[in-house]
Amino acid sequence: MQNNNIWSHRWTFILAAVGSAVGLGNLWKFPYITGEYGGGAFVLVYLVTIALIGVPVFMAESLLGRKSRKSPVDGVTKLAKENGATPLWGGVGIMGAFTGVLILSFYSVIAGWAIHYFIRFATGALVGIDADAAGAELGNLFASPVNLTIYHTLFMAATMFIIGLGVHKGLERGVNVLLPLLFVMLIVVAIYAGINGDFGAAASFLFSFELSKLSLEGWLAALGHAFFTLSLGMGSIFVYGSYMSSESSLAKTAVTVAVLDTVVALIAGLAIFSLIFGNGLEASQGPGLLFVSLPLAFAEMPGSAFFGAFFMALVLFAALSSSISILEPIVAFFVSKGVNRVLTTLVVGLFVWLVGMLTVFSFNVLAGFTPIGEWTMFDIFDKLTSNVTLPLGGVLLSLFAAWVLTKETLVAQIPNDTVRMIWIALARFVAPLGVTFVMLKALSVPMLWALVAAVAFVALVSVVQVKAGAARQA
Repeated sequence: MQNNNIWSHRWTFILAAVGSAVGLGNLWKFPYITGEYGGGAFVLVYLVTIALIGVPVFMAESLLGRKSRKSPVDGVTKLAKENGATPLWGGVGIMGAFTGVLILSFYSVIAGWAIHYFIRFATGALVGIDADAAGAELGNLFASPVNLTIYHTLFMAATMFIIGLGVHKGLERGVNVLLPLLFVMLIVVAIYAGINGDFGAAASFLFSFELSKLSLEGWLAALGHAFFTLSLGMGSIFVYGSYMSSESSLAKTAVTVAVLDTVVALIAGLAIFSLIFGNGLEASQGPGLLFVSLPLAFAEMPGSAFFGAFFMALVLFAALSSSISILEPIVAFFVSKGVNRVLTTLVVGLFVWLVGMLTVFSFNVLAGFTPIGEWTMFDIFDKLTSNVTLPLGGVLLSLFAAWVLTKETLVAQIPNDTVRMIWIALARFVAPLGVTFVMLKALSVPMLWALVAAVAFVALVSVVQVKAGAARQA
């Protein structure tokens, strides 16, 4: 009889994990930071970092989830107890849940912008607009707490509906429909962009590897985005791993997810930059690239209303596939305690929605409320999670999996000797060192001190865990 908490098929887990990874980061953030940091040079560093940091940490999270078959909080606590480590490791799961609440609270608001633009494109309101009108469109949206609240509510309701249905009826059906549809939509948009834009210029921009164009800030941005795009450090992959079949290969699955996520980002980049360059617009438009520059790019093209709406629907599907992965770990924790899934989803979802209202108001009625420097509540949520809790959670889970779990456990989870040794080296040293360095640099720590602190942190953990392992064996 099939376990109700196991994915029906290996590819369902892959689709779920890809859905978690593919979101606004691929369609909104990746294109604009690529434009800001030199194009192909940025892409090259990004690809290398995915391989050296993203894949090992992804394997660590999914391994821990599959081994424990529990939520992140209970799972890490259980494995720590079984392996003679301090139960304080369970705090990593709590931090992940906290991070998930904050991220989904503002992620839902940003996804709501796509609902607005979908409606505006579909009704023909953005056909033929100029630069001033495109800027005013986003400004007017920010100035309306009512509209932002409506869109935020609609997006959260859709997320809660899917999660409330459960693993098979909700998550599986959701990813089995959303992800194939998302890929088809992305290909259609890419073909449209190639025909109506400048595909050659886009390809040259993305794949001309001129390292001289890459600044230190660009290198750090590539390192950070490679980590964050795979939804690591907040429990999503941990929970999805807990639904993963014992027969599935962790390494093959992680590589497959990383490749598919990267392919989506690159296709999205080709489509977006084809439209940008084909209309004589600048690639380095920053965060407004998707919601200001693209409406301008679509404005004068044949079928602009339909394809503009089609593209925003793609953004919405991608955002929804990620949002369900953020909410699921929090709901899974309470469900494991015997609480009804529908009730839990409703209560947690409403709480996240309420926290999200701080982001809604930070663009208008609370725009002048800056508790830390010039940061609004949205800035605080974004920077706290992106620069601190996400990377810290990912580092700790990677170290926990590679250092605390016994050799026997690692052999059982990663049977191939060569793959296991490579993963251990990357998960124990390379990934923690890289992510810790990025985290410290993001907090404005000078480079030399950030490097020294990162090395010291990884070395300290290594020494402590070597001694703990020797004590267990004794």
